[in-house]
Amino acid sequence: MKKTLIILMVGSTWLPGALLAQSEPPAAPPARILREPPAASAHAAHSQGEQADKPKSELARFNLDFPGGVPADLVAAIVEANGKPLNVVIPEEHASVHIPALKMRQVTVPELFEAVGMASQKTVAYVTGTYFGGVNGRASSQYQQSVTAYGFKTAGPPREDSIWYFYNQVPPKPPAELEENGTICRFFQLAPYLQTYKIDDITTALETGWKMLGQGKPPKLSFHKDTKLLIAVGEPEKLKMIDAVLEQLPLKEAPPAAAEKKEPTPAKSGEPKRP
Repeated sequence: MKKTLIILMVGSTWLPGALLAQSEPPAAPPARILREPPAASAHAAHSQGEQADKPKSELARFNLDFPGGVPADLVAAIVEANGKPLNVVIPEEHASVHIPALKMRQVTVPELFEAVGMASQKTVAYVTGTYFGGVNGRASSQYQQSVTAYGFKTAGPPREDSIWYFYNQVPPKPPAELEENGTICRFFQLAPYLQTYKIDDITTALETGWKMLGQGKPPKLSFHKDTKLLIAVGEPEKLKMIDAVLEQLPLKEAPPAAAEKKEPTPAKSGEPKRP
């Protein structure tokens, strides 16, 4: 009887502990963090950035033989050589800028445009004003120096779909030339020069000088035969070349006047005649 009672008591003592242990829920296993493989992440970033910035080395390379011309001619030559469209804005006031001949091998569009801009830079003197004085009261100009350049630029790192714009950095015009078209009319007396030269010789020399300078439209010339006047209409600075040319033309010297023969003075009465 005692043995049975002890077993029951032990059993009753163990049972609540077992029930308590079974009532507690099992602990959840630690969560596993799924990470994207590095290769997949890099591939996704590359896919998202296909249209993003590319290094210059990854842009298309091409060969170019450009004979020279205006900005629109260069853009057309690049599109033909590269086989890809090119987004370019050319302001109307800069559309006639002349670009020299280019011969390139294995270049990208940014490299080509950078070279064009660097090669176009030069320091020039420009007129800031005009005053009258000095020899014969002629007009004289005041000058300053400025760096001129032209080329193509874009905002941000260059891409295949970048939008380029053409720029032309030129010195500012003096105040006198800001009025209307900035032209004046001057008259030059050529009668002394026409004794040695023909009018065509003088005008050809002037037109050659203006053409070699390549500074846009040359002045207009007209010769009035009755008065021997050369009428010139153009920018004041360009008309100064007429003064420079005439100064270099030697005038025909007038022949020396013939020596007048002196008549012998009549002798007075009573004086012997001089031989």
